Amino acid sequence: MEIINQNKALETNRELLVLTHLSQLLTYVTGIGGLIVPLVIWLTTKDKILDMDEHGKAVVNFQLTVILLSILSVPAILLLGLGILSLIFIGIVAFVLPIVNAVKASNGESPSYFMTIRFI
Repeated sequence: MEIINQNKALETNRELLVLTHLSQLLTYVTGIGGLIVPLVIWLTTKDKILDMDEHGKAVVNFQLTVILLSILSVPAILLLGLGILSLIFIGIVAFVLPIVNAVKASNGESPSYFMTIRFI
């Protein structure tokens, strides 16, 4: 029986971590690209880049939370009228937090998206 060593040296690529966070802003251009592009980056490089698994999960969970809250805000427009305020708040938070976390990733810190539902 042959034992193969699975310990691989992970490379540090902070630029790719920053790009993963900033790719969420594609939502404002393409609609759903802010979920698909970070998901593809995370799935293809999570075993090769140091800390990519942590950052990728945070990004995907944040995007799924933003989509869910946006969907729930639409009926709230008709029922209470407060859905418009929640959509504005979601839009601002979804624009600011990826930029803040991209700066954190470039400094080697862990991401922090508040009020995120952990799907993954």
